[in-house]
Order: sequence, then structure tokens, then C-alpha cells
Amino acid sequence: MAFEGLSEKLGRVFKTLRGKGKLSEKDVREAMREVKTALLEADVNFKITKDFVAAVTERSIGARVMESLTPGQQVIDIVREELVKLLGETDSKINFPSKPPCVIMMCGLQGAGKTTHCAKLAKYLKGMNRRPLLAACDVYRPAAVEQLKIAGERAGAKVFSLPAVSDPVKIAGEGIRFAKDNGYDVVILDTAGRLHIDGELMDELERIKETALPNEILLAVDSMTGQDAVNAAKAFNDRIELSGIILTKLDGDARGGAALSVLGVTGKRIKFAGTGEKVDDLEPFYPDRMASRILGMGDVLSLIEKAKRNFDGKEQEKLAEKMQKNRFDFDDLYAQYKQIEKMGSIKSLLGMMPGISGKIKEEDVDERVLTRAKAIIESMTKAERARPSLIDGKRKRRIAAGSGTRVEDVNTLMKQLEQARIMMKRFKGGKMKFPKAGAGGLGGF
Repeated sequence: MAFEGLSEKLGRVFKTLRGKGKLSEKDVREAMREVKTALLEADVNFKITKDFVAAVTERSIGARVMESLTPGQQVIDIVREELVKLLGETDSKINFPSKPPCVIMMCGLQGAGKTTHCAKLAKYLKGMNRRPLLAACDVYRPAAVEQLKIAGERAGAKVFSLPAVSDPVKIAGEGIRFAKDNGYDVVILDTAGRLHIDGELMDELERIKETALPNEILLAVDSMTGQDAVNAAKAFNDRIELSGIILTKLDGDARGGAALSVLGVTGKRIKFAGTGEKVDDLEPFYPDRMASRILGMGDVLSLIEKAKRNFDGKEQEKLAEKMQKNRFDFDDLYAQYKQIEKMGSIKSLLGMMPGISGKIKEEDVDERVLTRAKAIIESMTKAERARPSLIDGKRKRRIAAGSGTRVEDVNTLMKQLEQARIMMKRFKGGKMKFPKAGAGGLGGF
């Protein structure tokens, strides 16, 4: 999970601060030394770390903080405010022109996830009621065009290519012309990458820029490469003047140094973050929300937005109708699991919950929970799904054998269904009281 290591270390520092009734200047400076170490271990740029710690220290040793009734919390609030500044303060959005199409030129080194994130961006824009067109301008890498077509199909976006043309500048120009003629209001140019930055690559990007006149030049960088990602961003920006950054593979970056360094080094904001392998796993980058995640405060707003994007409205209406009739069964539970899966990994969802973010570790979360639960339901007959009361001991053994699980797992799932029914009864009656935690939670698998 993103920032896992940094969140854990900062959490320990802040726990010590909260435990003190009063803070001295010495307490603050000792805490900031630990914060500095945590940031450097997270691969944050040295100068940025030094300036950040100096700013927090200066603000924290003032009389307003020292004389406060909750000085520890005041220092944490200051750290959060400075983190937001470090990450960009305001949200950075796509610059749509008054006259379409909006041309977005995507750049990046090979392996950073550039082509995949072209498709992710297209899917995101479709959710904004835009009509994106993907243009295959990478004519060098074997199967690059085919990869874009497969990714575009998953995103539900058309891909423009000219198989007989080897000039990416011409492909970009023709792609924009095709978009204008066919009502596409966004063109995403998937340009070629290299294994390293060279003059030939930059010259080509400059020629595409001169021809396409893009409204946005976005650089996809692999957050897991830390300061190498930041250095690559600086090199690209020096030559072609980027408008923003897409941080890819943020879900796999436990340190987070690139995210915390890129603005300070390049002067360019992070606009999007790739948070998983699915085509839906692209999030707008909100500095204030990301700062809250780093400090273990969760990100409820992003969780709600993710649910709105992924939960099917018609399915929820059917569920509400069944709730009214108290007819929630295993088919309904299965449908809910499917929709939860669309939202991403269990760990990423838990990371958005206040009080949990920054405290969960890899070994604490079993990502196979939903897979096992679905396998159990898939091993049931239609009658058993609709009428769980039919499931006796003999049927449980058959279901367990068919799903590769244990009878105990089948029992756990049946308890989950019963608890869901209890909650829905209470919800129907206007008295939403959750049952006590115990057997029947997802952790029972």
C-alpha cells in the first residue's frame, strides 16, 4: 500500500507527541529528527526533506502551540498542512479548451505504464461524459499498437492507428483530424518511450508537440522507482515543458518518495495516480486527501466517490426492494461481492478508512477473502442460493468440497448472510443498530 512504511513511522512519532501533556522545544526537535529520518528512508529528496522539517519545526515551537491544551495534536495538524503544500495544495485538473478536441500528449519511459494509463485516462474521461480517442503514436516498440488496442477495448475507447505509416508526427496529426471529423472531444496520444532518456526521444516528442499543439503534456512515471522517477520527470520537463504528472503503481509503493518530491523538484503537479491493475484504477490526485492517508486519517471522500463510480444503480434499487420484503439471499450477497471487487483491493479500501490507514500490514489482509466467498456461493444450487434454509450438513460438505474450502467456511458465510439480514431488518425499521463484531466478518475466511 502507498506510503505504508512512512505512515507507520510517522504514526509512532505522533503517538509519542500525543502522550505528552506539554511539549518543550527539545521534544519538538527530537520528534522532527525522527520525521526527517522517516522521510529520507521513504526516499524523499534531501533538500525537500530538510526544508519541510525546518518549516514544521519553526511553526511548532511558537507560543500558540507550546501553550495549547493539546500541543501534540497541534504539531500533527501543522505536519498535515505542510504535507498538503508539499503535494501541491490545490487539486490539478485537465485543461479542457473551449473548442474541442482536447489533445493530451502522454509521455514516459518504457515500463512506467504509459500505454496502460492512456487507456485508464480514457476510461476516466468516459465517466465524465467525454468521447476520448486513443492515437497509437508508438511505432517502435513491438506490439505497442496491439497493446493499446487491447487496453482501449477494456476501456471502451476507440484506437486510431495507421499501420502503413512509420512517422509518429503524421499519426498524431491524422488522429486529431479524425477526432474532429468524427465527434471525439479528447485525443490521447500514446507516444514512444525508451529504456532511458536520449536526444532522439526528446527530439521526436518536440516535433509531435509542434504539430499536435497539445492542451496537456502528461508524464507517466513509475512511483516505485523513487528518485529515479523524479529525475526522469525533471529531464522531460526541461525539454518539453510538462503540464502534469501521472504517478503509476502508487498502490505498490510503500515508501512514497516520488509523490512527495516531484512537485518540489519539477514544479509540476501530480494530476492522477494509478492505484491498481484494473482499467478503473486511476484516481485524481488530491493533495489534502493524500496527506490524510499518509497520516493514517483515511480518505472517506475518495472511498465514497469510488463507490459511486463502481456500484450499479439498478442493482442497488433491486437490493432496496428486496430489503423491503426481507428477501436478501446468496445471489444478492454474491452481487455485492462483485461490486466491491470493482472498487479495488481490500487493502486499498481499508487504507481509506479513518483509524485504519497506516496501521494495516500486508500480512493482516487476505485479498482472497472475496474469491473464496464467491467460490462457496458458486458451488451452491440455484435453489440453495435462493433458500439458504435448505442447506443442511450434507449439503454443506458438498458445497465445501466443490469450492475447495472447509465446512467451517460455509458456516461463516451463512452467518454473514444472517447478519446482513438482521441489519437490513433494522434498517427497514428505521433503527440501524449494527450487531456486535464476531464470527461472520470477512476475516473469518
